[in-house]
Amino acid sequence: MITDSPTGWVKQHIDAYVASGGADGHIWHGAPTLLVTTVGRRTGQQRRTALIYGRDGEDYLVVASNGGSRRHPAWYLNLSADPRVRIQVGDEVFDARARVAGPTERERLWAKLLEIWPDYEAYQARTQRVIPVVILTRS
Repeated sequence: MITDSPTGWVKQHIDAYVASGGADGHIWHGAPTLLVTTVGRRTGQQRRTALIYGRDGEDYLVVASNGGSRRHPAWYLNLSADPRVRIQVGDEVFDARARVAGPTERERLWAKLLEIWPDYEAYQARTQRVIPVVILTRS
């Protein structure tokens, strides 16, 4: 059983995405989104959330911004403990492996992601932590 994000609007987004095979929800406020399912680091349960994404070749890119919070989002902590994830992009569902971009790579990828969602710059300004860019590679 998959547990979806407890945040109301995120759960609604996920419900619509899943029910429509991505037709409703893939584009959210003009940005492409995917669903990522991680394994809870404490519970072992599957946890799903919706994230804005970019592409770098065949890889998918997501940002662990948590809106600029001083804490990393739970999904990021989960994939840090177990990098095996399941992704849904539109109607396609597949397994992937997550890794965090290193400093040089992050700089290049961050610029790509700012083109998709410029608010990431404001999120970074709100926090002292370096917001991670996560690379999702199909397994």
